[in-house]
Amino acid sequence: MRTSSKYRATARMIATIGVVSLIAACSGNGGGGNADAGGGGYPDENITFVVPFSAGGPTDTVTRMIAEPMAAKLGGKIVVQNVEGAGGTVGAGEVARAEPDGYTVLMHHIGMSTAPALYQDLGYQPLESFETVGLVTEVPMTVVARKDFAPATLKDLVAHVKANADKVTLANAGIGAASHLCGLLFQTAAGVKLQEVPYEGTGPALTDLVGGQVDFMCDQTTNTSGQITAGEVKAYAVTTPERVKSLPDLPTTAEAGLPGLEVSVWHGLYVPKGTPQDVVQKLSEALKAALADQKVIDQMGKLGTAPVPAESATPQAHRTKLEEQLGTWGKVIADAGVKAS
Repeated sequence: MRTSSKYRATARMIATIGVVSLIAACSGNGGGGNADAGGGGYPDENITFVVPFSAGGPTDTVTRMIAEPMAAKLGGKIVVQNVEGAGGTVGAGEVARAEPDGYTVLMHHIGMSTAPALYQDLGYQPLESFETVGLVTEVPMTVVARKDFAPATLKDLVAHVKANADKVTLANAGIGAASHLCGLLFQTAAGVKLQEVPYEGTGPALTDLVGGQVDFMCDQTTNTSGQITAGEVKAYAVTTPERVKSLPDLPTTAEAGLPGLEVSVWHGLYVPKGTPQDVVQKLSEALKAALADQKVIDQMGKLGTAPVPAESATPQAHRTKLEEQLGTWGKVIADAGVKAS
């Protein structure tokens, strides 16, 4: 792989650390594996998709949905690698330092736009260190609690946490995680400061919520839909202007009485700054093909989300979104006075 020596070493370890390889099904192109890759020969070796969060989490789930159809379009092979730590900044930093040749691709979420405000020594800058490839999806979030938590509605929850602010525990997946950001917005909208319990990833946080060790949290539908439909958690609302098709009985936060809590977790693909534009374009076209794949549409639908429109799966649309979100979250985080260590 034409990346840093660290990534080449990691690639050799893929078999032993259990990274999932997703191989394109090329039987339909007469053996011409690079039929859609263009005359430049890209890709002529494995592409690594780096997920800067834990395996099995929402961002990892979305990445694995699109990797196989993207590989099929490119006529190559994609491996998905989890490089977690520090709210996604460890993996993002390694991709920023990788060789800019299109063989190391980052899938990141809204955290790309919040990191500069949270971390003093980030080591990279979103607009200066990366080329945007395209947006992937915008995932709604849900406000959920342990199933035996007393408040019955979102209004009840707000009243309860205000009266018991020193006792209620609000879980999240760590500083800078989507659940942390949504939790900040909840506290702002509700006018309360709560005791936050950070975890190292969404999985452990949700596990403790289901087990009753913490009171409530705000997390993506890609991670909570199963627990909601199974009755393992109490669900109060979805944080988008419209209801989610897969959870039709769950009201929006505006319907439930907390209109100030509106947020979705957008995901996008990045490559290191300096990656050739023809390679960026090939990746963007492969992304569009993957998002139009009916299997991907169905998989996302079951998790309460959907692919972005084709016009959003472009480098420019993605960059515009990133610029806007950097400004929005910079103010929210500054007002909250939150800093990552």
